[in-house]
Amino acid sequence: MKGVKYDGEKPRWSLLPWREVNDIVKVLNHGATKYDDNNWQHVKPPKDRYFSAMHRHIYAWKTGEKIDPESGLPHLAHAGCCLLFLMWFDNEGIEDDI
Repeated sequence: MKGVKYDGEKPRWSLLPWREVNDIVKVLNHGATKYDDNNWQHVKPPKDRYFSAMHRHIYAWKTGEKIDPESGLPHLAHAGCCLLFLMWFDNEGIEDDI
């Protein structure tokens, strides 16, 4: 048997839209420079704050502002970053302490 690789059930990373993922990484870099590496993990209450931030960026995009004026990066990349944070908090079992 030649040229066989059993990877049909493994995640297909090649399906990711890399330009858009790169924009999200740029948002992470912007945040690390502005605040500190992984500062987002310590914001309280995390889910409420990032849920609101995500929706502010989506609202700005929906009303025609494609680029965040502070960072110079796409609002949707900021929103995607917030969504990843919310997913991380869920996976870590972190709840809001309001």
